[in-house]
Amino acid sequence: MNIIIRMVLKTVAVCMLIVLAGCAGTTPQGRNTAIGAGVGAVGGNILTGGSAVGTVGGAVVGGVIGHESTK
Repeated sequence: MNIIIRMVLKTVAVCMLIVLAGCAGTTPQGRNTAIGAGVGAVGGNILTGGSAVGTVGGAVVGGVIGHESTK
């Protein structure tokens, strides 16, 4: 079981690095939008106890706040 967990964690880490490398050329506004959506999704998930609606709602609100924070 520990081998499977380690393999999954390594796979997630590699995927995150690939995604972050793809974001290297984005504008500050695009980067802030993505960060806001990620933080909002995590916050919405935690506040609603794992509800999909809360997660998506948090991502939307966080994305809008991140998008508007550079103006």
